[in-house]
Amino acid sequence: MGDPSTNPDGDLLAELTARLRSVVDVADRVHGLTRRRFPRCFVGEEAVRCMVERGMASDAGEAVRIGRLLVQGGCLHHVLREHDFEDAYLFYRFAADESHGEAGRDASGATVSWADLLPGGSAGDDRDDSLQPAIPERDPRLAELAQDVLDEIGVSPLDAHNVRLLDHVHPKHWKAPTAAERYNLVVIGAGAGGLVSAAAAAGVGGRVALIESHLLGGDCLNVGCVPSKALLRSAKAVAAVRAASALGVRVSGEVSVDFPAVMERMRRLRADIAPHDSATRFAEELGIDVFIGRAAFTAPDTVEVGGQRLRFARAIVATGGTAAIPDIPGLDGIPHLTNATVFNLTALPARLCVLGAGPIGVELAQCFARFGARVTVIGRDRTILPREDVDAADVVAAALVRDGVELRLGITPTRFERDGDGVAVSLPDQAAPLRFDAVLVAAGRKPAVAGLGLEAAGVAFDARAGVQVDDRLQTTNPRVYAVGDVASRYQFTHMADFMARAAVRNALFFGRERVSRLLVPWATYTDPEIAHVGLYPRDIESRGMAFETYRRDFAEVDRTRLDGETEGFVKIHVERGSDRILGATIVGAHAGEMIGEIALAMRSGTGLGALASVIHPYPTASEAIRQCGDLYNRTRLTPTVKAIFERLLAFQRR
Repeated sequence: MGDPSTNPDGDLLAELTARLRSVVDVADRVHGLTRRRFPRCFVGEEAVRCMVERGMASDAGEAVRIGRLLVQGGCLHHVLREHDFEDAYLFYRFAADESHGEAGRDASGATVSWADLLPGGSAGDDRDDSLQPAIPERDPRLAELAQDVLDEIGVSPLDAHNVRLLDHVHPKHWKAPTAAERYNLVVIGAGAGGLVSAAAAAGVGGRVALIESHLLGGDCLNVGCVPSKALLRSAKAVAAVRAASALGVRVSGEVSVDFPAVMERMRRLRADIAPHDSATRFAEELGIDVFIGRAAFTAPDTVEVGGQRLRFARAIVATGGTAAIPDIPGLDGIPHLTNATVFNLTALPARLCVLGAGPIGVELAQCFARFGARVTVIGRDRTILPREDVDAADVVAAALVRDGVELRLGITPTRFERDGDGVAVSLPDQAAPLRFDAVLVAAGRKPAVAGLGLEAAGVAFDARAGVQVDDRLQTTNPRVYAVGDVASRYQFTHMADFMARAAVRNALFFGRERVSRLLVPWATYTDPEIAHVGLYPRDIESRGMAFETYRRDFAEVDRTRLDGETEGFVKIHVERGSDRILGATIVGAHAGEMIGEIALAMRSGTGLGALASVIHPYPTASEAIRQCGDLYNRTRLTPTVKAIFERLLAFQRR
């Protein structure tokens, strides 16, 4: 396409129109039923077939997208202007065959959204009915807090597994490529958002540069999702063995945890997954220029890394966020762990203080308690997981306590001090300090914006909220976009992934994808898990909407009773007077796997009543979703309808 800023729509539209005209049969046609005559037309389904046969489109879906682009650009239209372009027996006419009509341009100056040629777009409309819940603002004090600097944190121990990891995600002797004269896209940060951005742009032929200062794969691979879930699986195995007697299984002897072996397994699996995010793969397989070093903007269209200047048509900032260190006296003077260093442990702390009761804190607290540590969680909110449904959070809190975790909630430490080889933590309601062998700080995350030269690029940002973006992920510099934790309160790997897809469409192909239109499910991987999608009751009430909630407890579901996993429930909220699903929370052993069915229903407009007609294998935990649909359908049996049915059935008995 060349430089998108030069707005190449006219030439491209003309080329597509000319190619389509060369393959279709333009003729006078008569509508079969009305016998109405339409001059100089072609048929939609014939055009689709011809585009595929002549190599203009790879398949029917792509042919339809091309046709719709040309309709949007004003190059052709349905003869009565009643339909978009469809693979159907409908008549269409080229605008050039009429004496009126001219292709119009949208506010961006683009005639069409070339992003419509890319499959999978979902956020291009302007409706204001987002089902994203209100996520709390970042802590107002965040700007003043210290934070982890990842490229100053090492990976240890340097065993064979971690050496293999580093060979993939930070090769010791990586040779930087010679910068191209100009890139379609420069991506800063190679976590989930950056990797997806780079791969998506390169996959459609863009010249792309990817810059990472520390480890490709970002938090998710190195210090987040991947290592934490490896540990959680080991912890779940420990819990299952200890609870086996409830299932009639006798385990002789004491169940012990080989913590070094658990950590080695984690390092091995992380290294096994690393090739997918490796510098070699992105450079050699995807054709991306990979630079390892600190990047900084030097101008609105230029980034500098390793002494080279990279000019770009568009850029995406995807630097993520890192652990914020609360401003509590003494904390900065003691050794402490964060999610960036906890996975370097080789010995289990006997006594562990977890500062923070959010997802990272409670997941790792339960995990280490199951490994045998004495764990205390200290949280300033009065509940764990304060963002979540209170009933669901209470179920998880009870499970944590049962696993031996002590919860000290609604409280903030007043001081941290060294205590020999350990740490003393003073609390306002405790006469004597609590003593621990280690402290894990999991009290929030801060966007990584320092040292990027954003001022030179004209990109507005602050240390608390991160990079300022609009609903289409564009910054105050129209050339620069931002995705992931550095620009969003939704701090999930999968959110960064889909933000990246939207940003690439918008940046390179005049897309109109809106991040507020993304439907975002998430899960916290405690045992039991909590998963959520859509609005919470508080969000629905704040919008002045009436709603009903349908709940099915797992204690009433055959499969979960048989598995001994009766804790938890499915809650689904629907708009009153309809079965439109507004949001749902699941707390249970497999909540993260189950929430996708509800997310799909919401995304496709399938109502709760229709879910009751979806046949689920018996017995499965997901039957709870269908049973919520049954509960909804029973409410449709009003007294009037019931009276009619009773009279009908009575008549049949005569």
